[in-house]
Amino acid sequence: MKFPHKHTLKEIANLIDVDYVGADDFPVLGMNEIHVVEPGDIVFVDHPKYYDKALNSAATIVLINKKVDCPEGKALLISDDPFRDFNKLTRHFKPFNSTTSSISQSAVIGDGTIIQPNCFIGNNVVIGKNCVIHSNVSIYDDAIIGDHVTIHAGSVLGANAFYYKKRPEGYDRLLSGGRVIIENHVDIGALCTIDRGVTGDTTIGEGSKLDNLIQVGHDTVIGKKCLLASQVGIAGCVVVEDEVTLWGQVGVKSGITISKGTVLYAQSGLGHTTEPGKTYFGSPAGEAREKFKEMAYIKQIPEILKKLKEK
Repeated sequence: MKFPHKHTLKEIANLIDVDYVGADDFPVLGMNEIHVVEPGDIVFVDHPKYYDKALNSAATIVLINKKVDCPEGKALLISDDPFRDFNKLTRHFKPFNSTTSSISQSAVIGDGTIIQPNCFIGNNVVIGKNCVIHSNVSIYDDAIIGDHVTIHAGSVLGANAFYYKKRPEGYDRLLSGGRVIIENHVDIGALCTIDRGVTGDTTIGEGSKLDNLIQVGHDTVIGKKCLLASQVGIAGCVVVEDEVTLWGQVGVKSGITISKGTVLYAQSGLGHTTEPGKTYFGSPAGEAREKFKEMAYIKQIPEILKKLKEK
């Protein structure tokens, strides 16, 4: 998330009432999660296990819960609760704004686009040309929809990221200030849910086709010409490269890459990055040929045990 204009380290520190290490006028341009940070961004870290990753990331401002040696060219914001203060920044720079109409006055809708009854189109949404948005679709604030996109009934684009911190009193939600971006010629089936990014974008690439009942988690990027069958569930921060096929009920772990041309057979559970052009099956998923061999060997076990007993 980039701020509307440049701020200084001192301004941001005063905004969230924390101490800081660095020049008063150190430039602050935005805030992001660690997988999408750029120079000028704030990243937060609240566990020693991840200090080095945050301090050595592309981010130049680190919101951290301990005073540490500050790498050259960077600045620190010292907070007793970085998670809370990251939420403060999101709330300040991307506040929730209600709307009193089913289609916000700030929404931009292209020529030839059809919006069926009972849809909700939020603030600052942009929808391109010649799209069809079927009934009861909800498109939350700031989403960007390309040209020739079809979204079927009951789908929701832009709900909150499923991202929580466990506290003694219960779970505390990390606020979502990112967007959903749907590129040209995408089809989205009925009752799909595509969550907005925490600070970045959840993206569906050009020409990709989603069946009914699909969940796409926050900040996931799906490439071009992908096929996702019914009941696929993809966690947050996944990269799905071009021309990937995920058959029904595939589940995908967060933070991995599904490489170009990968195929995952139905009901597979993927927990690791794949190799380009290979086919996978099973839970945990492995290369399909090897998995089928394993299944064939397992079927032989009763016969092998029988022969051993006879000996």
